[in-house]
Amino acid sequence: MRLFVAVRPPLDVVDALGALPRPAIDGVRWTTRDQWHVTLRFFGDVDDADDIIDAMRLAPLENATARMGPHASMLGRGVVQLPVAGLDELAAGVVDATRSFGDAPPSRPFHGHLTLARTKARGVHQRALELECAWPVRDVELIRSHLGRGGAHYETISRFALRRV
Repeated sequence: MRLFVAVRPPLDVVDALGALPRPAIDGVRWTTRDQWHVTLRFFGDVDDADDIIDAMRLAPLENATARMGPHASMLGRGVVQLPVAGLDELAAGVVDATRSFGDAPPSRPFHGHLTLARTKARGVHQRALELECAWPVRDVELIRSHLGRGGAHYETISRFALRRV
């Protein structure tokens, strides 16, 4: 099973994301409300989630404040994203707690983002996609990704409350 740990935005942020323009453009696949999250740690294919769940339950992870926006941009060649700041320490804590599970964590710095679309097209006007907001992060989720033709479907396996700072 393909697993990752992520932060999901609250309903008011999801509603604001849902109000962004999503024009029909050949080669652009817009993500959906149930797909919106900020990945803190990707594990890849893992046979059993129990050890990750145990490690996450013991991890001393603290509340954070996520700050999204203000402008969408391209991440690599095929992802339209909104940057999300404020989660660096939380992501590092998740990596520290789970380093021995799944794929090795990347050596590059954490780049918090929420994927708005995947594209093979040029000329996606990401500058028209503007949203600036912040929210308190009080929990993280271990999520299983089910890949399919219409994009990924995500299933929360476990949720972990963060410590108050």
